[in-house]
Amino acid sequence: MIKAIILFIVGLVLVIKGGDWFVDGATSLARRFHIPELLIGATIVSIGTTLPEVMVSTTSAIKGIGGMAYGNAIGSVICNTALIAAITVTLAPAAVKRATLLLPAAAFFAAAAVFCVMSYCFGGFSRISGVILLLMFVCYIVFSVLQMKKHPETVEEDEEEEKQLNVPMSVVFLVLGAAMIAVGANLLVNNGTIIASALGVPETVIALTFVALGTSLPELVTAITSLAKGHGALSLGNVIGANLFNIVLVLGMSTVVRPFGIPTGAMLAGHSASLVLEIPVMLGVMLILCVPAMIRGKLARWQGILLLVTYFTFVGIQLFAFGA
Repeated sequence: MIKAIILFIVGLVLVIKGGDWFVDGATSLARRFHIPELLIGATIVSIGTTLPEVMVSTTSAIKGIGGMAYGNAIGSVICNTALIAAITVTLAPAAVKRATLLLPAAAFFAAAAVFCVMSYCFGGFSRISGVILLLMFVCYIVFSVLQMKKHPETVEEDEEEEKQLNVPMSVVFLVLGAAMIAVGANLLVNNGTIIASALGVPETVIALTFVALGTSLPELVTAITSLAKGHGALSLGNVIGANLFNIVLVLGMSTVVRPFGIPTGAMLAGHSASLVLEIPVMLGVMLILCVPAMIRGKLARWQGILLLVTYFTFVGIQLFAFGA
Protein backbone atom coordinates (compact mmCIF):
# COMPACT_ATOMS: atom_id res chain seq x y z
CA MET A 1 0.00 0.00 0.00
CA ILE A 2 2.81 2.44 0.93
CA LYS A 3 4.66 1.56 -2.28
CA ALA A 4 1.48 2.14 -4.32
CA ILE A 5 0.95 5.57 -2.71
CA ILE A 6 4.57 6.59 -3.42
CA LEU A 7 4.34 5.44 -7.05
CA PHE A 8 0.95 7.20 -7.36
CA ILE A 9 2.57 10.47 -6.22
CA VAL A 10 5.53 9.90 -8.58
CA GLY A 11 3.02 9.40 -11.39
CA LEU A 12 1.31 12.70 -10.55
CA VAL A 13 4.63 14.57 -10.59
CA LEU A 14 5.62 13.02 -13.94
CA VAL A 15 2.25 13.83 -15.52
CA ILE A 16 2.27 17.44 -14.31
CA LYS A 17 5.90 18.21 -15.17
CA GLY A 18 5.67 16.27 -18.42
CA GLY A 19 2.69 18.35 -19.50
CA ASP A 20 4.63 21.52 -18.72
CA TRP A 21 7.65 20.42 -20.76
CA PHE A 22 5.47 19.20 -23.63
CA VAL A 23 3.78 22.60 -23.93
CA ASP A 24 7.14 24.43 -23.74
CA GLY A 25 8.70 22.25 -26.42
CA ALA A 26 5.71 22.26 -28.75
CA THR A 27 5.22 26.02 -28.42
CA SER A 28 8.89 26.76 -29.13
CA LEU A 29 8.87 24.52 -32.19
CA ALA A 30 5.66 26.11 -33.45
CA ARG A 31 7.19 29.59 -33.13
CA ARG A 32 10.38 28.45 -34.88
CA PHE A 33 8.29 27.36 -37.85
CA HIS A 34 6.30 30.62 -37.77
CA ILE A 35 2.94 29.13 -36.86
CA PRO A 36 0.59 32.00 -35.92
CA GLU A 37 0.43 32.85 -32.21
CA LEU A 38 -3.36 32.58 -32.09
CA LEU A 39 -3.20 29.05 -33.50
CA ILE A 40 -0.59 28.10 -30.88
CA GLY A 41 -2.79 29.43 -28.10
CA ALA A 42 -5.96 27.78 -29.35
CA THR A 43 -4.41 24.37 -29.95
CA ILE A 44 -1.02 23.52 -28.43
CA VAL A 45 -1.32 25.38 -25.13
CA SER A 46 -4.99 24.52 -24.56
CA ILE A 47 -4.54 20.86 -25.44
CA GLY A 48 -1.28 20.68 -23.50
CA THR A 49 -2.92 21.59 -20.20
CA THR A 50 -5.51 18.85 -20.80
CA LEU A 51 -2.96 16.27 -21.96
CA PRO A 52 -2.56 14.69 -18.49
CA GLU A 53 -6.29 13.90 -18.38
CA VAL A 54 -6.17 12.59 -21.97
CA MET A 55 -3.29 10.21 -21.24
CA VAL A 56 -4.65 8.98 -17.90
CA SER A 57 -8.14 8.31 -19.27
CA THR A 58 -6.89 6.75 -22.51
CA THR A 59 -4.46 4.52 -20.61
CA SER A 60 -7.34 3.48 -18.34
CA ALA A 61 -9.56 2.70 -21.33
CA ILE A 62 -6.83 0.63 -23.02
CA LYS A 63 -6.49 -1.42 -19.82
CA GLY A 64 -10.24 -1.91 -19.64
CA ILE A 65 -10.68 0.29 -16.54
CA GLY A 66 -13.59 2.36 -17.86
CA GLY A 67 -14.47 3.64 -14.39
CA MET A 68 -11.07 5.31 -14.04
CA ALA A 69 -11.30 6.90 -17.51
CA TYR A 70 -14.82 8.17 -16.87
CA GLY A 71 -14.13 9.34 -13.31
CA ASN A 72 -11.02 11.28 -14.30
CA ALA A 73 -12.87 13.18 -17.03
CA ILE A 74 -15.97 14.12 -15.05
CA GLY A 75 -13.99 14.61 -11.82
CA SER A 76 -11.64 17.05 -13.56
CA VAL A 77 -14.61 19.15 -14.72
CA ILE A 78 -15.92 19.32 -11.13
CA CYS A 79 -12.44 20.07 -9.74
CA ASN A 80 -11.69 22.75 -12.35
CA THR A 81 -15.01 24.49 -11.67
CA ALA A 82 -15.76 24.02 -7.98
CA LEU A 83 -12.17 24.26 -6.70
CA ILE A 84 -9.87 26.03 -9.18
CA ALA A 85 -12.31 28.59 -10.63
CA ALA A 86 -13.93 28.90 -7.19
CA ILE A 87 -10.65 29.96 -5.57
CA THR A 88 -10.17 32.62 -8.25
CA VAL A 89 -13.73 33.90 -7.91
CA THR A 90 -13.65 33.93 -4.10
CA LEU A 91 -10.36 35.80 -3.85
CA ALA A 92 -10.81 38.20 -6.76
CA PRO A 93 -14.28 38.41 -8.30
CA ALA A 94 -13.98 40.40 -11.48
CA ALA A 95 -15.87 41.63 -14.52
CA VAL A 96 -15.98 39.24 -17.47
CA LYS A 97 -16.59 39.70 -21.18
CA ARG A 98 -19.78 37.91 -22.15
CA ALA A 99 -18.55 37.57 -25.74
CA THR A 100 -15.41 35.79 -24.56
CA LEU A 101 -17.32 33.29 -22.42
CA LEU A 102 -20.17 32.66 -24.86
CA LEU A 103 -18.35 30.24 -27.19
CA PRO A 104 -16.69 27.97 -24.59
CA ALA A 105 -19.77 27.97 -22.34
CA ALA A 106 -22.17 27.19 -25.22
CA ALA A 107 -19.82 24.50 -26.53
CA PHE A 108 -19.51 22.94 -23.08
CA PHE A 109 -23.27 22.65 -22.55
CA ALA A 110 -23.73 21.30 -26.09
CA ALA A 111 -21.13 18.62 -25.35
CA ALA A 112 -22.74 18.01 -21.95
CA ALA A 113 -26.08 17.42 -23.71
CA VAL A 114 -24.49 14.68 -25.85
CA PHE A 115 -22.84 13.31 -22.71
CA CYS A 116 -26.17 13.17 -20.85
CA VAL A 117 -27.99 11.49 -23.74
CA MET A 118 -25.35 8.75 -23.86
CA SER A 119 -25.39 8.37 -20.06
CA TYR A 120 -29.11 8.41 -19.30
CA CYS A 121 -30.55 7.00 -22.53
CA PHE A 122 -27.91 4.48 -23.57
CA GLY A 123 -26.11 3.76 -20.30
CA GLY A 124 -22.65 4.16 -21.77
CA PHE A 125 -20.42 5.48 -24.50
CA SER A 126 -20.12 3.80 -27.90
CA ARG A 127 -17.32 4.34 -30.37
CA ILE A 128 -19.70 6.46 -32.48
CA SER A 129 -20.36 8.78 -29.53
CA GLY A 130 -16.60 9.14 -29.13
CA VAL A 131 -16.25 10.15 -32.77
CA ILE A 132 -19.05 12.73 -32.33
CA LEU A 133 -17.30 14.21 -29.30
CA LEU A 134 -13.98 14.41 -31.18
CA LEU A 135 -15.71 16.14 -34.12
CA MET A 136 -17.15 18.67 -31.63
CA PHE A 137 -13.59 19.24 -30.40
CA VAL A 138 -12.36 19.98 -33.93
CA CYS A 139 -15.28 22.35 -34.55
CA TYR A 140 -14.55 24.20 -31.31
CA ILE A 141 -10.88 24.68 -32.25
CA VAL A 142 -11.89 26.08 -35.66
CA PHE A 143 -14.44 28.49 -34.17
CA SER A 144 -11.93 29.54 -31.48
CA VAL A 145 -9.35 30.48 -34.11
CA LEU A 146 -11.96 32.41 -36.11
CA GLN A 147 -13.09 34.24 -32.96
CA MET A 148 -9.53 35.20 -32.04
CA LYS A 149 -8.97 36.58 -35.52
CA LYS A 150 -11.94 38.88 -34.90
CA HIS A 151 -10.74 39.78 -31.39
CA PRO A 152 -6.91 39.64 -31.48
CA GLU A 153 -6.66 41.62 -28.25
CA THR A 154 -7.76 38.53 -26.30
CA VAL A 155 -4.69 36.73 -27.60
CA GLU A 156 -2.30 39.56 -26.83
CA GLU A 157 -3.32 39.57 -23.18
CA ASP A 158 -2.00 36.05 -22.89
CA GLU A 159 1.34 36.62 -24.52
CA GLU A 160 4.26 36.97 -22.15
CA GLU A 161 7.95 37.25 -22.90
CA GLU A 162 9.18 33.69 -22.82
CA LYS A 163 12.56 32.08 -23.10
CA GLN A 164 12.91 30.79 -26.64
CA LEU A 165 14.30 27.26 -26.83
CA ASN A 166 16.48 26.23 -29.76
CA VAL A 167 15.25 23.44 -32.03
CA PRO A 168 17.22 20.55 -30.43
CA MET A 169 16.10 21.57 -26.92
CA SER A 170 12.52 22.01 -28.13
CA VAL A 171 12.55 18.46 -29.48
CA VAL A 172 14.08 17.16 -26.22
CA PHE A 173 11.39 18.92 -24.14
CA LEU A 174 8.66 17.65 -26.47
CA VAL A 175 9.81 14.02 -26.44
CA LEU A 176 10.69 13.95 -22.73
CA GLY A 177 7.40 15.62 -21.83
CA ALA A 178 5.37 13.10 -23.83
CA ALA A 179 7.35 10.20 -22.33
CA MET A 180 6.89 11.51 -18.77
CA ILE A 181 3.15 11.91 -19.30
CA ALA A 182 2.88 8.36 -20.67
CA VAL A 183 4.89 6.82 -17.82
CA GLY A 184 3.15 8.97 -15.21
CA ALA A 185 -0.30 8.08 -16.55
CA ASN A 186 0.57 4.40 -16.36
CA LEU A 187 1.74 4.76 -12.74
CA LEU A 188 -1.40 6.71 -11.83
CA VAL A 189 -3.77 4.15 -13.31
CA ASN A 190 -1.99 1.06 -11.96
CA ASN A 191 -1.42 2.36 -8.46
CA GLY A 192 -4.74 4.20 -8.29
CA THR A 193 -6.41 0.85 -8.88
CA ILE A 194 -4.29 -0.79 -6.15
CA ILE A 195 -5.13 1.99 -3.67
CA ALA A 196 -8.83 1.75 -4.53
CA SER A 197 -8.81 -1.99 -3.90
CA ALA A 198 -6.94 -1.58 -0.60
CA LEU A 199 -9.41 1.08 0.59
CA GLY A 200 -12.38 -0.94 -0.60
CA VAL A 201 -13.73 1.80 -2.88
CA PRO A 202 -14.46 1.73 -6.64
CA GLU A 203 -11.74 2.97 -9.04
CA THR A 204 -14.20 5.69 -10.06
CA VAL A 205 -14.00 7.25 -6.59
CA ILE A 206 -10.20 7.45 -6.71
CA ALA A 207 -10.42 8.93 -10.21
CA LEU A 208 -13.08 11.47 -9.20
CA THR A 209 -11.01 12.75 -6.28
CA PHE A 210 -7.24 12.19 -6.20
CA VAL A 211 -6.57 11.54 -9.90
CA ALA A 212 -8.87 14.38 -11.01
CA LEU A 213 -7.22 16.80 -8.60
CA GLY A 214 -3.74 15.73 -9.66
CA THR A 215 -4.35 16.00 -13.40
CA SER A 216 -6.05 19.39 -12.86
CA LEU A 217 -2.98 20.90 -11.17
CA PRO A 218 -1.78 22.55 -14.44
CA GLU A 219 -5.08 24.46 -14.56
CA LEU A 220 -4.67 25.34 -10.86
CA VAL A 221 -1.18 26.74 -11.47
CA THR A 222 -2.49 28.72 -14.46
CA ALA A 223 -5.37 30.12 -12.39
CA ILE A 224 -3.10 31.17 -9.51
CA THR A 225 -0.59 32.75 -11.92
CA SER A 226 -3.37 34.66 -13.69
CA LEU A 227 -4.73 35.79 -10.34
CA ALA A 228 -1.32 37.03 -9.22
CA LYS A 229 -0.97 39.02 -12.45
CA GLY A 230 -4.45 40.53 -12.10
CA HIS A 231 -6.03 38.45 -14.85
CA GLY A 232 -8.58 36.55 -12.77
CA ALA A 233 -11.28 36.80 -15.42
CA LEU A 234 -8.87 35.38 -17.98
CA SER A 235 -8.37 32.22 -15.93
CA LEU A 236 -12.15 31.66 -15.97
CA GLY A 237 -12.11 31.28 -19.74
CA ASN A 238 -9.19 28.85 -19.46
CA VAL A 239 -11.08 26.74 -16.93
CA ILE A 240 -14.26 26.58 -19.04
CA GLY A 241 -12.18 25.64 -22.09
CA ALA A 242 -10.42 22.90 -20.12
CA ASN A 243 -13.80 21.58 -18.96
CA LEU A 244 -14.98 21.34 -22.54
CA PHE A 245 -11.82 19.45 -23.50
CA ASN A 246 -12.38 17.02 -20.64
CA ILE A 247 -15.64 15.96 -22.28
CA VAL A 248 -14.98 16.19 -26.02
CA LEU A 249 -11.27 15.29 -26.07
CA VAL A 250 -10.65 13.18 -22.96
CA LEU A 251 -13.87 11.16 -23.06
CA GLY A 252 -13.96 11.20 -26.85
CA MET A 253 -10.46 9.75 -27.16
CA SER A 254 -11.03 7.18 -24.40
CA THR A 255 -14.29 5.99 -25.93
CA VAL A 256 -12.86 5.65 -29.43
CA VAL A 257 -10.03 3.52 -27.99
CA ARG A 258 -12.42 1.30 -26.01
CA PRO A 259 -16.14 1.95 -25.44
CA PHE A 260 -17.35 1.58 -21.86
CA GLY A 261 -20.56 1.85 -19.83
CA ILE A 262 -21.54 4.10 -16.95
CA PRO A 263 -19.69 2.85 -13.83
CA THR A 264 -21.86 0.91 -11.40
CA GLY A 265 -19.31 0.30 -8.65
CA ALA A 266 -20.74 3.13 -6.52
CA MET A 267 -24.51 3.13 -6.01
CA LEU A 268 -26.91 5.63 -4.44
CA ALA A 269 -30.61 4.85 -3.86
CA GLY A 270 -30.30 1.80 -6.06
CA HIS A 271 -28.89 3.73 -9.02
CA SER A 272 -25.39 4.45 -10.31
CA ALA A 273 -23.87 7.33 -8.32
CA SER A 274 -22.78 8.78 -11.66
CA LEU A 275 -26.39 9.32 -12.70
CA VAL A 276 -27.78 10.65 -9.41
CA LEU A 277 -24.76 12.53 -8.03
CA GLU A 278 -21.76 13.08 -10.30
CA ILE A 279 -23.43 14.25 -13.52
CA PRO A 280 -25.90 16.55 -11.69
CA VAL A 281 -23.00 18.04 -9.67
CA MET A 282 -20.96 18.58 -12.85
CA LEU A 283 -23.82 20.39 -14.56
CA GLY A 284 -24.78 22.26 -11.38
CA VAL A 285 -21.36 23.76 -10.69
CA MET A 286 -21.01 24.88 -14.32
CA LEU A 287 -24.42 26.56 -14.16
CA ILE A 288 -23.47 28.31 -10.89
CA LEU A 289 -20.27 29.58 -12.50
CA CYS A 290 -21.51 30.56 -15.96
CA VAL A 291 -25.13 31.74 -15.74
CA PRO A 292 -24.68 34.66 -13.28
CA ALA A 293 -21.52 35.73 -15.15
CA MET A 294 -23.35 35.75 -18.48
CA ILE A 295 -26.35 37.64 -17.06
CA ARG A 296 -24.52 40.22 -14.92
CA GLY A 297 -21.23 40.46 -16.83
CA LYS A 298 -19.24 39.92 -13.65
CA LEU A 299 -18.41 37.33 -11.03
CA ALA A 300 -19.49 37.46 -7.40
CA ARG A 301 -17.78 36.18 -4.26
CA TRP A 302 -20.86 34.17 -3.27
CA GLN A 303 -20.41 32.05 -6.40
CA GLY A 304 -16.92 31.06 -5.35
CA ILE A 305 -17.97 30.26 -1.76
CA LEU A 306 -20.96 28.19 -2.94
CA LEU A 307 -18.75 26.28 -5.39
CA LEU A 308 -16.12 25.54 -2.72
CA VAL A 309 -18.77 24.23 -0.33
CA THR A 310 -20.17 22.07 -3.12
CA TYR A 311 -16.73 20.69 -3.98
CA PHE A 312 -15.75 19.69 -0.46
CA THR A 313 -19.20 18.20 0.16
CA PHE A 314 -18.89 16.19 -3.05
CA VAL A 315 -15.40 14.93 -2.16
CA GLY A 316 -16.59 14.06 1.35
CA ILE A 317 -19.45 11.97 -0.05
CA GLN A 318 -17.09 10.21 -2.46
CA LEU A 319 -14.55 9.35 0.22
CA PHE A 320 -16.86 8.41 3.07
CA ALA A 321 -20.07 7.10 1.48
CA PHE A 322 -18.56 4.47 -0.81
CA GLY A 323 -16.17 2.66 1.51
CA ALA A 324 -16.17 -1.07 1.98
